[in-house]
Amino acid sequence: MTFRALTAQLLRLAPLPRRLLLIAADALFIPLAVWLSFWLRLAHPFNANFLQSLWMLPAALLIGLPLYAFTGQYKGLTRYVGSHALYRLAGRNGLLVLLLALVGVMLRLPLPPRSSWVLLWLLLTGFTGAVRFALRDLLVSLQNKSRHALIRVAVYGAGAAGVQLAAALRHAGSHDVELFLDDEPRLWRREINGIPIQPPQVLRERLDEVDQVLLAIPSLSRSQRRRIVDDLQPLGIPVLQVPSVEEITSGRTRIDALRPVAIEELLGRDAVPPDPQLLGPGIAGQVVLVSGAGGSIGAELCRQILALRPRRLVLLERSEPSLYAIDQELRRSLPADVELVAVLGSAADGQLASRVLQEQAVQVVFHAAAYKHVPLVQANPLAGLANNVLGTLVLARAAARSGVASFTLISTDKAVRPTNVMGASKRAAELVIQALAQELAADPIRLAMVRFGNVLGSSGSVVPLFREQIAKGGPITLTHPEIIRFFMTIPEAAQLVLQAAVLARGGDLFLLDMGEPVRILDLAKQMVRLSGLSLRDAQHPQGDIEIVCTGLRPGEKLYEELLIDAESEPTAHPLIYRATERSIPPEQLWPQIEAMEAAIRRQDAPVALNVLAELVPEWQRGEAGGRSQG
Repeated sequence: MTFRALTAQLLRLAPLPRRLLLIAADALFIPLAVWLSFWLRLAHPFNANFLQSLWMLPAALLIGLPLYAFTGQYKGLTRYVGSHALYRLAGRNGLLVLLLALVGVMLRLPLPPRSSWVLLWLLLTGFTGAVRFALRDLLVSLQNKSRHALIRVAVYGAGAAGVQLAAALRHAGSHDVELFLDDEPRLWRREINGIPIQPPQVLRERLDEVDQVLLAIPSLSRSQRRRIVDDLQPLGIPVLQVPSVEEITSGRTRIDALRPVAIEELLGRDAVPPDPQLLGPGIAGQVVLVSGAGGSIGAELCRQILALRPRRLVLLERSEPSLYAIDQELRRSLPADVELVAVLGSAADGQLASRVLQEQAVQVVFHAAAYKHVPLVQANPLAGLANNVLGTLVLARAAARSGVASFTLISTDKAVRPTNVMGASKRAAELVIQALAQELAADPIRLAMVRFGNVLGSSGSVVPLFREQIAKGGPITLTHPEIIRFFMTIPEAAQLVLQAAVLARGGDLFLLDMGEPVRILDLAKQMVRLSGLSLRDAQHPQGDIEIVCTGLRPGEKLYEELLIDAESEPTAHPLIYRATERSIPPEQLWPQIEAMEAAIRRQDAPVALNVLAELVPEWQRGEAGGRSQG
């Protein structure tokens, strides 16, 4: 019989034979411990005291084995024996020694010296514990040898998470931990369960011994994680990481649920904790409506608003699948004192908007509904103008009539010196809010706009597109090698929007600090490397993924900006700035908006776009969507 076949048979042993094996070992070591306790105490293997106390040998067996059985000694899985099992074993053996002494006292039998009882307890615990740990290691070793070659890994982080990960991988039998890596010099040249802890620089010398690096520091900041990944990527070793602290502590996943490092966890700056004076007071106990609730930004706003415990959250969304998805998601974690209302319809439907706002007694509105895909809006300008410009006006006016206290428009950096219809339409929507703020200055409603750049992982972001292209084997399509964008994570953007709404005084345009801009070509290259693949180019024709530049799309520009001609001023939040920009008086704006609306009804794209050009003179107008739609 081969070693592998023998191993397989041992691993397939039923629980009962394994328990019998442990019982047999205990039956051997219990009397041995009794005998050794005399020998070590009296320095003679067959002292007269021992011969008088021979009754202890059968008595220890008759008491010990049933005691072990009734207290659950043989119920545990030997393969997962740990320190807690040893503590319980020590307690059982203490009880065994106590019962043995009581039997001797009650029956007036010869007793050994008192110090022998302590020795007996230590020997019993040592022997029975050693048997279980040895059997555990044997089972794990046989299981590992019965499998194919293990993945050799280096665990980056010798803290609690790293130790737990190494233990979990050892029991899983899928990985072999070769070493720990840590930046802390005081840990170097020490060991954890026989595994050495070494500085990260050592990895360069041991590349032949390691297949993967496992990042086991869940609490890393974004900048720290980026530094570590940047140091490891040139070595060409795949880097995986453990889940976040929140995922582990909430029970949603295990410490050994390894996953690739996501690009979203490397871009942008470290998150700034929310200001409790800004995050919560404007939402808690209020009735809040989010338009575009099924979109990437709208959905995240809903998640964070729900966590702040409003009295009622109203989801307004025109896409049935998107509304169903976010409604079902939120209901799974809905607090008992919060009401959730899902409304299927368009924010541009004035009658629907008025009815919902009045019936639900809405107090706070976040208007995230918009068409934002540049090429689609460029090809369908009338739909973009109707939704982005007229929809904003309809919902904002309905909010003012219904007594809403706060209305916040979600805008975009593409509204700054726009080169496409989408950006120009969002700038026109900002002008609408500015004009309404002037017109309704005496009303209690506070109208505001929040402008920010790309958000990682949104439906309009390049990240999901690049990820899909990499999964298909490439190529990655890039419009221009020098294109640069600002990036922010969706949760951070939503959190800042909620805080900016509290700062609004009326007609405010808030800008979010987007951090440093990112070169999209560098982003694509890093995503390829994070996927464990290599770039294919002229110097590396055998690489996995090729990057192809296709040329700028209609209306696309190389650089995005957040300001027009205004000087931004700081607010109470370090990442939120207030800008004062050119606006159009209401009496001048409304006739132009009416002209745009009439052109949209006639499906007259040229006239509608001419009106847009008058409203947004900084728009660098290019080709857009034909002469008419319809």
